[in-house]
Amino acid sequence: MDTSTTSPVPAPPAAVADRARAFRALHDDARRHGAPLVLPNAWDLASARLVEAAGARAVATTSAGVAWGLGAPDGDRLGRERALDLVARIVAAVAVPVTADIESGYGDRPEDVAETVRGVVAAGAAGVNIEDATHGGPAPLRPAREQAARIAAARRAADEAGVPLFLNARIDTYLSAAGENEEARLKETLERAAVYAEAGADGVFVPGAVDPATVRELAAGIALPLNVMAGPGAPAVAELGALGAARISVGSGIAQAAHALVRAAARELLTTGTYGTLADGLAYGELNTLLGRD
Repeated sequence: MDTSTTSPVPAPPAAVADRARAFRALHDDARRHGAPLVLPNAWDLASARLVEAAGARAVATTSAGVAWGLGAPDGDRLGRERALDLVARIVAAVAVPVTADIESGYGDRPEDVAETVRGVVAAGAAGVNIEDATHGGPAPLRPAREQAARIAAARRAADEAGVPLFLNARIDTYLSAAGENEEARLKETLERAAVYAEAGADGVFVPGAVDPATVRELAAGIALPLNVMAGPGAPAVAELGALGAARISVGSGIAQAAHALVRAAARELLTTGTYGTLADGLAYGELNTLLGRD
């Protein structure tokens, strides 16, 4: 694996298109067989290879984990160039398809989103997440039609590149507690999903919605594959699949757990002077071999 500071060589367009088709097929299989595509999110080369080695059929990045690993806060604060460089490195490090969390697309205009998507394709990724949240804007969510224009720009950019990039439209109605009540929130989510599908989205991601009744209604009301973000307290993968979810990810959850371990180990070492937190660490040789693989 290339660990130099030089960016990886872009993959040939035909190879990127093949990865994108393979990634699409995973969603089709998930819906056909009722067994969700499970994506444990990664944030750097080591975590991506560990996820792949654990048996994941694809690797999804987490924008929060990526930003934290590069010394920036989450929320469109990292910037396009650094984000895409990391995507390219992860793509080069694994053999399975990679889908990139590009937050809201790194720019105010639809053309900015298109430019980011062209960079994603050049990096070799097979899919993207694009969210409708705004960070520091006048409202927590972009107007649906404005977001649809951004999704449409992303779709055109991928199509012009000849890559059937899987566009996962993230709807933040539940994370932002939009709407006066659950009924209003569900209604807005379904309306946004329909608008985003018309604009060219291939899937819908609704983080924050894990209540079984809600997941069932979302899956029934959305024509595209439904992505649910799970974690402690959420139904198990099999149950979410039975409710209609086609894709399960965990967002920044694994990165948060890893950073919690760093803090716990540091505190133990600095207070009691003991090392119990380190007892379950991976073997040096295992990690070294994993990262040394070409």
